[in-house]
Amino acid sequence: MKSLSRRGVRMLASVALAVPAVLAFAGPAQAEVNPRCAGSVQIGATAYVTVGGQTAASVKQYKGCGKNYAYTYVWQQYRASHGAYQVCTSIVTGNTLRDLQCSSGPDVWSLGANTLSVCTRALGGISDVAQKETEVRC
Repeated sequence: MKSLSRRGVRMLASVALAVPAVLAFAGPAQAEVNPRCAGSVQIGATAYVTVGGQTAASVKQYKGCGKNYAYTYVWQQYRASHGAYQVCTSIVTGNTLRDLQCSSGPDVWSLGANTLSVCTRALGGISDVAQKETEVRC
């Protein structure tokens, strides 16, 4: 996996947020039950993506089943007032994106990164409009 500067992570994440829906994971919303590891638990605080002063999405990091997972959920108030969008999420280690996943639905889970032995954070964003990272968890 390529290592990037912090600015590079943001630039790559912005580009990735524009990934066409055909390449996106588009499974149904799971109401924060991880479809890949039902026993996963949230670690750290929730981060909030804001767009124009409005809370638009929540970004969370989970651990379980030997992996770290990122989860991003776009709030109903944002969905109701905006057209088509992409929601993307990824685990980040240092300056490296791991397991970036995108969806055109209201939420997206990463597949799971084998990163329990290193410090990580979750990154989530909406299209190329806005993004946010959770705090670092070691």
